[in-house]
Amino acid sequence: MEAILLVGGQGSRLRPLTISTPKPLLSMAGVPMLEHQLTRARAAGVDRIVFATSYRAEMFTEAFGDGERLGLEIVYMTEDVPLGTAGAIRNAADALTCGADAAVLVLNGDILSGHDISAQVGIHEKADASVTLHLTIAEDARRYGSVPTDPAGRVIDFVEKSADPPTNQVNAGCYVFRRSVIDRIPTGRVVSVEYETFPGLLADGQVVLGYVESAYWLDVGTPAAFVRGACDLVLGAMPSQAVGSSSHGALLLDGAVVHSNAQVHGGTTVGAGARVDSGAFVEASVLFDGAVVESEARVVRSVVGRGARICAGAVLDDVVVGDGAIVGSGNELRAGLRLWPGVELPPTAVRFSHDT
Repeated sequence: MEAILLVGGQGSRLRPLTISTPKPLLSMAGVPMLEHQLTRARAAGVDRIVFATSYRAEMFTEAFGDGERLGLEIVYMTEDVPLGTAGAIRNAADALTCGADAAVLVLNGDILSGHDISAQVGIHEKADASVTLHLTIAEDARRYGSVPTDPAGRVIDFVEKSADPPTNQVNAGCYVFRRSVIDRIPTGRVVSVEYETFPGLLADGQVVLGYVESAYWLDVGTPAAFVRGACDLVLGAMPSQAVGSSSHGALLLDGAVVHSNAQVHGGTTVGAGARVDSGAFVEASVLFDGAVVESEARVVRSVVGRGARICAGAVLDDVVVGDGAIVGSGNELRAGLRLWPGVELPPTAVRFSHDT
């Protein structure tokens, strides 16, 4: 089976992490975030994937090449100008080799999902549907567009964000298309699946199915979601064959050093060559390669970029520290602060809780 993987976005909500690296390539539990999706797709029978790229497209080729390492064939189609979700799918479809009636899996590079891809493909093929959407159950559907279905599982409407949604079923961003349906998407312009393609199929009386499954699902769109996803992978809440072995609630990559008197847990990843010194406390965080957390520092629910340094006694809680930045002793950074790459905060006793 062939698939299309949408990875063209800039990931602006995750800055400064995405200034130099596209969001899908950020290291999550020791491998690029995309690798967790790719291994699940391969296990579901996908053997060829078209990457729909745009932002820093060359970095995807550098990371995955022809896909042989993962047992896949990977090819790349790049948008010179962003074309929207459906436009990107249509552009990538020029590299597909399957026939008109074949099922094509479409994955979103922003998502971590543990749902059963094979089951979704199965109901799609059994019903000979035009498209089958994975729908997940949201605790608060007001934050999303809701997708009501009839008792047979056919989608009956696409409802925009509403104070009173008709269902808690929401679009989870994974689709199975009949190839011929993709080929009918207009070319050369911006097209949205949510606002144009899917409603148009309903209006034409096409079979649009909803595959409802409430397995693990996360939109990795914010630093807090990125940290949560990384920790869930390490702790096993989101199963992935791409995650290495962890112990005591932490994943230590090659060359990472954690002092015996340090506390590192909660699903934390300590990157290659990173160091956690004596008396430091790190919980539910991501330390990228070469990061340093010095003695008695405290890092909670935060991301520390490549080569960044958290000096002795500093405190981070819900913070993103960019690559190469330095947080001097005595600083307390909290409440969503984002420190840009290369910034140096001198030793101080001042507390910061805003963007710097």
